[in-house]
Amino acid sequence: MNRLSPRREGALGGVAAVFRKEIVDALRDRRTLATVLLSAVLIGPFVLVLLSGLVATLEERAERRVVVAVGLRERAPTLANFIERQTFRIETAPADYEARLRDGRQADPVLKVEPGFEAALARGERPALTVVSDSSNAPAQAGAQRLAALLEGFNRERGALTLALRGVPAGLLQSVDVQEQDLAGTRSRAARFTALLPFFMLMAVLYGALHAALDTTAGERERGSLEPLLTNPAAPLALVLGKWAAVATVAMLIALLSVASFLPSGALIRSETLRAMFVFGPREAAGLLALLAPLAAALSALLMAVAIRCRSFKEAQAGSTVVVLAVSLLPMVALFSSSGERPWFVWVPALAQYTLMNRVLRGEPLDAAQVGVPLVVSMLLAAACLGYVAARLRAAAVR
Repeated sequence: MNRLSPRREGALGGVAAVFRKEIVDALRDRRTLATVLLSAVLIGPFVLVLLSGLVATLEERAERRVVVAVGLRERAPTLANFIERQTFRIETAPADYEARLRDGRQADPVLKVEPGFEAALARGERPALTVVSDSSNAPAQAGAQRLAALLEGFNRERGALTLALRGVPAGLLQSVDVQEQDLAGTRSRAARFTALLPFFMLMAVLYGALHAALDTTAGERERGSLEPLLTNPAAPLALVLGKWAAVATVAMLIALLSVASFLPSGALIRSETLRAMFVFGPREAAGLLALLAPLAAALSALLMAVAIRCRSFKEAQAGSTVVVLAVSLLPMVALFSSSGERPWFVWVPALAQYTLMNRVLRGEPLDAAQVGVPLVVSMLLAAACLGYVAARLRAAAVR
């Protein structure tokens, strides 16, 4: 068996020694570690539960099949009969329904029928109906769309009956028969509600690496322990690799907990529809972790490069704000993109991981190029940042 040269064995031993020291130091700050762990483990399932609660509420309101109206039975018995035949229940709106809609106390829109509806309908005229809602009241706005579809059904029925009385087939009004075909799979439909989950996983990796990266560079400089460390025989690059390995390990541990926290989340989803569509098992978890690993390595090195220039932990925190802001905003590009996913997304760290993790959640296969490009970009970014940190330490050792 070939043995490593003494110099290489010494370098690897230095990296391992620094790695062990930094891991112990990172795990020693239990207050910060507990805060990061709790936020990483709880925030994702918490958001998923909130989303499922919203979907469940909308489903419950749709199942209620209630039409809240003013003057419907008295002024439009024909329309009231149609609505009841569609298995809807008619309720009378309260007197202050407009104020209740504005402040969100009422979640159902109001159908307002003006006097003379039946007479106008009998004369063949088009009587007006008013659907009163509030665009800032999300449940009422969603109900207004359902109510509009119900009234459109009444229009179609009345039109067909009028044509039939005159001996005209109703089909003559339709030149084509339009049929809808939805290409989205079950998991793709669920991804509409879970598109934010990869964002929280990215933030878990970022904040998992943030404190460790700042403490192992600017923190040690502030405590005065960085300069004595440079007097060791280990090369500056070995010190940097050991510190970086420890920071990246902490970031991946936080990512592991964040991803694993979604495995039992299916039992917490209130909406039966979303629970049936949301598929997240060990295979999906492994895919997300594989995508997050290169980003954890790159972010750890980038944060170390930012912090090595600072002389205090507080100064490093201020300097790292740019990195935190960039990682927070980049996924928004994909989230609010009107033209969908673009080919250049995979070339941008954080944005690439966000895009690919959403594909994993949708159950779409990933090819080698989609995975390889973010991997290469992350490794090049990490190498450049680590080289910069090693150069700074080498210059400090010379001085």
